[in-house]
Order: sequence, then structure tokens, then C-alpha cells
Amino acid sequence: MSEQLLIKGARLYGEGDPVDVLVEGGVIAEIGTPSGPDGAEVVEAGGQVLLPGFVDLHTHLREPGREDAETIESGSAAAALGGYTAVFAMANTDPVADNAVVVEHVWRRGREAGLVDVHPVGAVTAGLKGEKLAELGAMAKSAAAVRVFSDDGHCVADPLLMRRALEYSTALGVVIAQHAEEPRLTVGAQAHEGEHAARLGYAGWPASAEESIVARDCLLASYAGARLHVCHVSTAGTADILRWAKNRHSSGSISAEVTPHHLLLTDERLAGYDPVNKVNPPLRTTSDAARLRTALAEGVIDCVATDHAPHAPQDKDCEWASAKPGMLGLQTALSVVTETMVRTGLLDWRGVARVMSERPAEIAGLPDHGRPLLAGEPANLVLVDPDAEWTVHGAELASLAANTPYEGMRLPGVVTLTVLRGRVTAREGKTC
Repeated sequence: MSEQLLIKGARLYGEGDPVDVLVEGGVIAEIGTPSGPDGAEVVEAGGQVLLPGFVDLHTHLREPGREDAETIESGSAAAALGGYTAVFAMANTDPVADNAVVVEHVWRRGREAGLVDVHPVGAVTAGLKGEKLAELGAMAKSAAAVRVFSDDGHCVADPLLMRRALEYSTALGVVIAQHAEEPRLTVGAQAHEGEHAARLGYAGWPASAEESIVARDCLLASYAGARLHVCHVSTAGTADILRWAKNRHSSGSISAEVTPHHLLLTDERLAGYDPVNKVNPPLRTTSDAARLRTALAEGVIDCVATDHAPHAPQDKDCEWASAKPGMLGLQTALSVVTETMVRTGLLDWRGVARVMSERPAEIAGLPDHGRPLLAGEPANLVLVDPDAEWTVHGAELASLAANTPYEGMRLPGVVTLTVLRGRVTAREGKTC
């Protein structure tokens, strides 16, 4: 492969006239009308949108332990095809990523796959049991240099333990990411507590289970002077709490993410009893989704994170109550954001760069990702055809799993090229 890459006729952030972008030595060497050296790999962009490569703060890669559902290699392929150059792999593996040995294994496997930068997320509590803190310091100082910690899939429900985690995190300079769910309010819950769940006979999952933890943790983070990241915001009430907390504390210590599926899908889909729609937190109401889209556009919610959650067929192709929660998301995220945010006028393409690249990279402390498209900056890039559409088929996605809620949907926005440090990792629907 050539060490030089010339992207011809791209529109930076979808703005202005098309320009040529020359990449050399892993960085953007020149923007304008460079001719490119002999032998350079040439990509004809044809006016497509060039953005900084996407960063996903919330990915489940299942390895180690559930390689039947996903591996780091297959998940990395899905990420690259979705326009991602960095992903954060959650700790709920088997064994749990609660020590330096496991996080270093995940980090090394990501480097071996080589398609995206895989950053392991360390567990907050040992074994995700919520009883005592995990080895945060050892993981932060390991070769994996863990900078985000979360018990995702479980809430750190004990307020004293959460306070200690936040206090300890300040000395390490790391982020605590909370799965906000008061477990005593969700015992047996199967779907959002509302008219659809009541009509279908599902045990209800109240919005207050999320909102009460978010309010508590915003206060705890404030008192500790710590950095708190709220995972997969799903309710309008949570958006209101975040707005209040950010207005009260303008230091930027509180951040939050929303998933593509909570922007687009609602609890109206429960009528089909299809477990592909089962997710944690659950799909909420139409008004919740609308408020989340507005909060994302306004910056109350900082970024989009996929919560990519592949499952083996036996864990999804069963009755609703027995099915595991979760949906695929890496290859469809850009298209869902295009549908819900760009086509509606809530975000332009510079806004897409903010919520899918710049802010998540800033939150996680990645100095080489989410960078501006300027000469001298790292060449972590994604090229998007904003006018193209594609039909989603789970069996055709790179993930080992097929549990996509968008099966058969026609979605806009197609990733045509992904570049990691100047090397093409995905092009025209295939990894490189």
C-alpha cells in the first residue's frame, strides 16, 4: 500500500467548494489542490463530506468470553465500516475487565486487529458486583492506559461506593461512566412504563429509575470535583437534569451520551413482541425521543455513542422475557444520525463531527482523534456520501451477530472511506 493518500474533491465538513486532501506519514500534509506524489493512492471523493473519524465511547465487543456473539476483530471491522477510528470496549466480559491483565489483553487484541484503536473500559467495581472498587489505579497505569471506567450493564447503585469511585478518579484523571438505573425500581421490568407496556402486559420500567441516579450522581460528582459521564440517556427528564447540572457547574465535568436507537425508535415498536427491540435502557416514548434530539443539538447531551450490543441467536431468538437486551449499532449509527439530526435540520455536518468525533474524543482524552481537518493534524478521517441510501440487513453486517432493529429499513448516509493514521481501513463497504 502507498504511504501517500490523495483524497480528491472532498467537501470538508460538507461546507464550501471541494478540495483535495493529501495524507503523508499518517498526517494531513496539505489541503487545497495538491497534485500528490507519484504512486500515491487516489480516492475520488466527488464532493462527498469529509469528517474526522468517529469515536464511540460505548461498544460491547464481547471478547473475552462470548466470542460466539462478537470478537474484537469482527467488532473492529464493523466499527471501521461505520466510519469509526476509535472505540471504547465495555468491561462486562468474561472474565470482567476489572484488572490490568484483562484490559491489556483487550488492548493488545485491538492492536492486532488494527482496524480501529480499541480502548478498554475498566470496571468500577470488582466483578461488576457493586460491592468494592476494582483496581482502578492498576488499570489506569497499565499498558492499556485505561481512562474510562464503567460497570455498564449494572448501575453503581450504592451512593457511598459511587462517591468513593468519583473521589478516587480525580487523582487518576479518569472518567467514571454510569449506567443510570436504580435497581430497586426495575425489578422484573421489561419495557418502558407507559401505555404500550400496560396494554401488552410488560412489567414497567419507570423513567425515574434513570433520572434519580443521574440527579444523585451529578451532585456527587460536583462535590468530589470529579468527571462524570452519563451513559445512554433515554428520557426527557434526564435531559432536564443534565441541563440543570451543567448550568449549575460550568466546568465541563459532567457529560452524557445518547444512542442512535433512542433518537429514532420508540416504545411503539413493542407491539410486535420482537425481542430485537429489547434494550437497556428501554425504548421510550415519541416525546422522549424528540426531546433527546433537541438536547443533542443544543449540547445538553454531548455525543452519540452506539451501545453496540451483539448477541448470539439463542440469546435473541426467544421469548421476550428471556431475551438479552441490546442492539447492533456500529455500522448504522451514522445513518441514524443522518436521518434524525441532519435531514431534520437539527445538525449540520460540522455538528455531526462534534457529536460523533470531537466531543467523545475530548471526553475520553484522546489527543489524536476528533481533531480539526487542518494540515499537520493526524489523518483519522471518514468520507461520507450524504445523498446515498442503503437497506439494512443484519446478515450482511460485519458483526458476528445480526440483532439489528433496523432490519429492512432504508437509511440515508453511507460511509465510503475510513482512514486510521493515514491508512485506509475501510473502503466502499469492505475492510482493507
